[in-house]
Amino acid sequence: MSGFTVGLLYPMQGPAGLFGPSCLSCSILAADDINRRGGMFGREVVLRPIDAAAGVERVVREVEGLIARREIDAVVGWHTSDVRSALSARLGLRVPYVYTALYEGGESTAGVFLTGETPDAQIRPALRWLRHERGITDWYIVGSDYLWARGSARASVGFVTSLGGRVVRVRFVPLGTADFDAVIEDIGRSGAQGVLMLLLGQDAVVFNRAFAAAGLTARTTRFAPLMDEHMLMASGADATTDLYAAAGFFGSVVTPETMEFGSRYFGRFGRAACPPTSMGESCFEGMLLLEALLCTAGSAELVDVLRRAPQVRYEGARGSMTLRGSHTRQAVYLARADGCDFDVIDRL
Repeated sequence: MSGFTVGLLYPMQGPAGLFGPSCLSCSILAADDINRRGGMFGREVVLRPIDAAAGVERVVREVEGLIARREIDAVVGWHTSDVRSALSARLGLRVPYVYTALYEGGESTAGVFLTGETPDAQIRPALRWLRHERGITDWYIVGSDYLWARGSARASVGFVTSLGGRVVRVRFVPLGTADFDAVIEDIGRSGAQGVLMLLLGQDAVVFNRAFAAAGLTARTTRFAPLMDEHMLMASGADATTDLYAAAGFFGSVVTPETMEFGSRYFGRFGRAACPPTSMGESCFEGMLLLEALLCTAGSAELVDVLRRAPQVRYEGARGSMTLRGSHTRQAVYLARADGCDFDVIDRL
């Protein structure tokens, strides 16, 4: 009997490329766990890595070709919303698709299941906390010019307004921006108390360094819904002062589930392995959700999966997970950067 092959979509290059190693390692750990439990219907789970940062059309064509040749049985992974939007529109009901990245919300394509955070559950409560605990009312929004950032910015303007605050500026920069001088100068002149960063991967790292070099860390708070420990390390401890993040997983969250996950992760890959961050760990969750969907349905056929999806439950590093529609329900935590790590300060 042949294996059950999962097309694992994750970024291997570009601004999000720094998430890649964690995405791959966490997916391998999940595949190991599933195979220890007997695989998918007795078939060994095999990962087929696909570079999700190779260009939207190229990625979609590659996935469609693999499905047409029956070389993959499902798609799982962390990638930008642009890829998800294009892929979900063209997959039809051929294979299950589990999208693990935080995203702008609104995805309702049949056969697409989502484990990531959305602005309502992540950005809105974080802005409320920062309004009440830090008194921040005036925000400057800077984002990478793609679907997630634009959708999240639109939602955030409404969130800030509903909290009695104002957004002084919304500004987007091309993916791969290496010079933020004009943006930094504009922030300094704007009078904003806080900067909402909707920047992707390495772009946020470059921004953090420029922000600190301009001396803004001492007087302007940053909040980034897309920020992990790798990005903190790449930014440098001097560039992470008064920087907040929100996510469904941080390595520093202390629960029985996260502790057990961390122990098994480093036991599998060694103490020197790249740490499992929220982006990588989301792929672990995605693999477990795929297993739960298929096992609950007793089938890999999407018509069966969709019929039984409301009954799906599974236990992951983020705790007990259930589905509401096609989205997992999960806790979201607020953390403040402490050098190159996160100090989790509240559950939102």
